[in-house]
Amino acid sequence: MDVSLILLVLVVAIGLILVMIYNRLVALKQTCSQAWGDIDVQLKQRHDLVPNLVETVKGYASHEKETLENVIKARQTAVDASSLKDLAEAENMLEGALRQLFALSEAYPDLKANQNFLSLQNELTDVENKIAAARRFFNNAVQEFNTAIEQFPAVLIAGTFGFSVRDYFEVGEAERGAPKVKF
Repeated sequence: MDVSLILLVLVVAIGLILVMIYNRLVALKQTCSQAWGDIDVQLKQRHDLVPNLVETVKGYASHEKETLENVIKARQTAVDASSLKDLAEAENMLEGALRQLFALSEAYPDLKANQNFLSLQNELTDVENKIAAARRFFNNAVQEFNTAIEQFPAVLIAGTFGFSVRDYFEVGEAERGAPKVKF
């Protein structure tokens, strides 16, 4: 065998390895994007349910204006968020405001028994469960992607092709505790 043939085989092998690494990183990046799309769909459902829920509660708890305004403000902040970090913070704020809204129902037996309220509450609970599952899937996809771009030999090419570490969708410190409800 001559040296030029060995060199050619070596260059082709390295090229194939680079293509395989690049394709794996692209696939993982797409998985992250798809997972984020799943979260986005669930958040849109949540945002669509909130105004109906607020309107239902208004009829029973009209003097709980501050709680209702907090929910509306939190929803709008979440809708307007532009970055993943801002969205995570806004969604966590909305989640806390919704917890307070549901806690209000304990003080209003008529509201608690209202079929429309119960239906909306069940729908929102279902959406919250789906959001939690979508967050777990997204964070898992991000973890796989981040690990892949930091492992050798992918770390040698990831930056060159524009692959960078992605942020997790995390729960904020304020949302880790129980909501504070005042009557």
